[in-house]
Amino acid sequence: MKYMLLLTDDPQQGAQPGTHAHDEEMQAWFAYTDALVKAGAMVGGEALHGPETATTVTVRDGGRVVTDGPFIESKEVLGGYYIIDVPDLDTAIDWAARTPNVRTGSVEIRPVMDLGDS
Repeated sequence: MKYMLLLTDDPQQGAQPGTHAHDEEMQAWFAYTDALVKAGAMVGGEALHGPETATTVTVRDGGRVVTDGPFIESKEVLGGYYIIDVPDLDTAIDWAARTPNVRTGSVEIRPVMDLGDS
């Protein structure tokens, strides 16, 4: 079963780029990704640029509205995601609990819909 792990965190809580703590955190992410690959669970994943780089598109009354920035204001921001293929939700929860951000942020687990060959 495929699951998406949506990684959120409060940027004010995490280690700041250019610091030793940030370098250590990045090494933890590399180790986590490597563990997923070695376990055969890794399908894909990426880190995302900050919410200040977001563009939100809506269509209302037939007109397209393009807005710079995220649609919602939130203390926590979506920082990246993994798609994993594991036997069940309990295994996905185990992997989510091992992410480096789980102590300062959260991981939302969503099953990926199988729409067949459409």
